[in-house]
Order: sequence, then structure tokens, then C-alpha cells
Amino acid sequence: MAAETEHDAQARGPIATAALIGHDGAERAFLDTSAAQRMPHAWLISGPRGIGKMTLAYRMARFQLSEAGGGGLFGPPDTLFMDPDDAIFRRILAGGHGDLRVIERVVNERTKKLRGDIIVDQIRGLSRFYTMTSAEGGWRIAIIDGAEEMNPNAANALLKLLEEPPENSLLLLVCHAPGRLLPTIRSRCRHLVLRPLGEDDAMAVLEQQAPELEVDERLGLVRLTEGSPGRAMAMAEEGGLEAYGELLGMVRGLPDVDFAAVHALGDKLNRANNESAYRVWVDLVRLWLSRLARGSAGGGAGDGAMSEAVAGESELAQRLTGAVGLDHWVELWEKIGGLAMRAERVNLDRKQVVISAFMALQSTARQ
Repeated sequence: MAAETEHDAQARGPIATAALIGHDGAERAFLDTSAAQRMPHAWLISGPRGIGKMTLAYRMARFQLSEAGGGGLFGPPDTLFMDPDDAIFRRILAGGHGDLRVIERVVNERTKKLRGDIIVDQIRGLSRFYTMTSAEGGWRIAIIDGAEEMNPNAANALLKLLEEPPENSLLLLVCHAPGRLLPTIRSRCRHLVLRPLGEDDAMAVLEQQAPELEVDERLGLVRLTEGSPGRAMAMAEEGGLEAYGELLGMVRGLPDVDFAAVHALGDKLNRANNESAYRVWVDLVRLWLSRLARGSAGGGAGDGAMSEAVAGESELAQRLTGAVGLDHWVELWEKIGGLAMRAERVNLDRKQVVISAFMALQSTARQ
């Protein structure tokens, strides 16, 4: 039985999404390359989480597997759109297309926890996939979701594959942090950089993907996640706006911190069934810090630098950024991100991460 992945758990997501909003330029670049018959063997699709990178990757894969680039009576197509009723769309959605593979972090069969990285055996399996004859006589395509999460051995195995690409093979690297990839991997890929969506486009995606949300809630989530509908939907499922309000309540008294409340929060997020809530909380802390830093860089939240996600956010930001300089908030943003990453890789206690984060917040606010 194949190992369970994050992808398996998604009831909705990029694999089932037919529309892509806000990235026409990236689609046009792929279509132009296909029409010119200059298809590179690897594309690097980068940008912040939740803005549509995997949706684009699936559109590219479906298009290439349909061999639509050759055009027809009216010339090459001008969109990567495929009707959800199309046989290729339905087979990919069901996981039944033999010429497409998706690589992502999997659950460790020994620990039953999600691995912190993509391992070398997964990339070796991809190499074997590419050496096989195409099931349908066309392209063989692989998508690596979160390519920066490959461990060093996996990255080196991928580099070898990129150095000797098989014929009619296409590799799509979806990457949230391209700077963490080997330069030699980046140099062997055609790079598409996706930007966060504007407020109107992000609202349109949320209306499409989460129509059950009230308009005010969608707007708050869009502003909080700064153009990332994917993150907004993940937060909606975990009560993101309410959790953000609770976070602001806990930091409102900085540099004073109610550590009894911090311990209670740590206990809650440390429960076995609260891993997704913990991930959202870490994301919320880093989003808040990035908003503080930008508010500070723009001269303070009080002169329009911040569109409030929840009431009272601007006033709090103005006070904190007025007291502590931009460099300190940026440094703290990096520190807490690094702490969360290390904790995930070595399975550190989540409660300790929460306590350490609040201690770091208190220390920064006292400077």
C-alpha cells in the first residue's frame, strides 16, 4: 500500500480546480513555449504559499498530456483551461493517469508522522518512472510539490536526473522558497515567478472555492494572508480570523506576557489531533510579524500602511512599531520561522515552540 501524503487528505485543492485566477502571464509563457516547440525539460514555479502554483502545475500537466500544444484548425490554444468533464482531467483527479507522478512529503511508516523532508528514495523512484515507456505513447510528467523540502541526498539525485533528462519528459518543480534549492538545480529550469494576488482576485478565488464564507470573513482572510487564497482557506477551516484575534489579544500587552495563557495555548496545540491548528498558529504569528515589519517600513500602521484584518490591528501595530525598529521585527520573523522549521524536522514539542516564540516576542518588545 502506498504511503499516505498531504495530497491524499485534500478534499478540495489544486488537482480539482479548473480555473486559475491572476496568473495569465505565467500561462502565456508556457503556451508560447509550447507553440514554439521549445519545451524545456524542467520548469521551476515559485512564489508564496497558497497563490495557485500547484493549480498552475496541474494545468500545465493536463495540457501537455493532452498534447494540445500542436493546435488545430484555429491554431494553438490561448489558455491552459481543460473542462473538468474531459477524460484526462477526470483520470488525473482519480489518480489514474499512468504518465503523471506527484512527489511530496509522505507519512513515515515507522513514526506515523509526516516527514519533514522529501527523501532520496522518492526521487530515485521518479528516475525509474522516467525510464519506463510512456503508458500512452506521449509525455511522462512529474510534479514535485515543495521542492525546497528535498533533503541533500534527494536534491543531488534530482540534479543527476536534470543533467540527463529523458526524451519527452517534463518536470515541474513547485517551490515556496527557491533560494533553498541548489543553484545547479535552479539553473537547469525555466523559472516562472508567481506573485501574490491582488485583493479583488483573491476575493474571487475565495468566492469560488469557499462560497459558504461570509463576505466580511473572506475579506478579513484575504487581507490577513496578503493575496494567498490557499492559506486563507486553510485558516478558515481552523477558525483563522478568530485565532488571529486571540493572538493579538495575547500580544496586546507586550512587553508584558501572560505566561499562564501561553502555557494553556501550548497544551492545546500540543494535543495529538491539533497538528493542523498548530501549523495555522505558526503561520499566523509569522504573518502578523511580517505585517508589523511592513508597517514599520511604511512609516507606521497609523498612516494607511495596513489594511486591518481584524478590528484594532492597526492601533496595536502603530504602538509596537513605534517603539521597536524594523530590523528587530524582521529578525524576529526569521527567528520564529527558523524555530518552527527546526521543530518540525526533529519533532520537537509544540508547546516548547509556543513558549519560545512568546519569550522571543517579549525580548524584542523590550528593546
